Amino acid sequence: MLYVLQGEDDFSLTRALGEIKKGLGDPSMLATNTTLLDGQKVTPDQLRMVVETAPFLAEKRLVIVQGLLGRFESRSKPPRRKKARPSNGRENDVGSFAAAMSSIPESTVLVLTDGRIKSANPLFKQLSGAKVMSFPLLKGDVLRQWINKEAAAQGAAMSPLAVDLIARLVGGNLWIMSSEINKLALFASGRRVEEEDIRAVVSSAQEANVFAMVDAILDFKAGVAERLLEQLLQQGASPAYLLVMLSRQVRLVVRAKELRRQRKPEAEIQSRLGLKSEFPFRRTVEQAQRYPLERLKSVYRRLLEADLSIKTGRYDGGLALNLLIADLCPQPA
Repeated sequence: MLYVLQGEDDFSLTRALGEIKKGLGDPSMLATNTTLLDGQKVTPDQLRMVVETAPFLAEKRLVIVQGLLGRFESRSKPPRRKKARPSNGRENDVGSFAAAMSSIPESTVLVLTDGRIKSANPLFKQLSGAKVMSFPLLKGDVLRQWINKEAAAQGAAMSPLAVDLIARLVGGNLWIMSSEINKLALFASGRRVEEEDIRAVVSSAQEANVFAMVDAILDFKAGVAERLLEQLLQQGASPAYLLVMLSRQVRLVVRAKELRRQRKPEAEIQSRLGLKSEFPFRRTVEQAQRYPLERLKSVYRRLLEADLSIKTGRYDGGLALNLLIADLCPQPA
């Protein structure tokens, strides 16, 4: 049997692989009959040898190959001045790998796992007998449906407003989302999860990187800001959430700066900013001391413009944030 599990949602992909494993008998025996291969390095002969190996004291053998299809994904187009020539070596590899997977023994289950694969992928096109399962990143209503289903599976129910809020804050990283839902289920202890619970419980681990990104932007450190942005996006933070957090933080810094100018006591400043936790309050005051008001105002205006460009559909969220950083942190001539 041949499976192809592909897509950017590796949480759902991993769960699907787990379900396949459950159907292959005793887990302890399966562990001794499981082989994991690196698809970027394996050769057709190595794959054939592993696939044709008989299981040891078990009915089934599991072979998992990671990244083999991605090895044959088309890359950037070649320069126009040179006409691209087919690579016989690569074409031969496609045929050899397809042949190695054309007659899988009944005792072997072969699973190819990969990121998003295009339909034009030459090896993928030759796997006509495969059971293909696709796992794109979840967005919008599909993500909200998944949140409700996951919450129910963890013994919790969530109000529609709570679902909307956690979807905006966490985004499509289901590893983080599942962990946050688990914490919310324990926190609510049988009652329905509401918006206030999301604000109280959802992890603030991303908050430290947001502070650091504000520092980098205000210090004209484009490279640092871009790395932090990429890291936050990879962790599942949605562009809309990051823009809200950046705008909120700059606004808080401006308010803190004004309150300090008025010589208000720290306890009053913290209360008026609405920052109950000590860490965000200290970071906000520190930033208020470091940065001039004109720089803060210019950044805030540009954040509002970026928000408008996303809401009007001029740019998608990720592009708008990258353009924002490039605009606020010009490279020296």
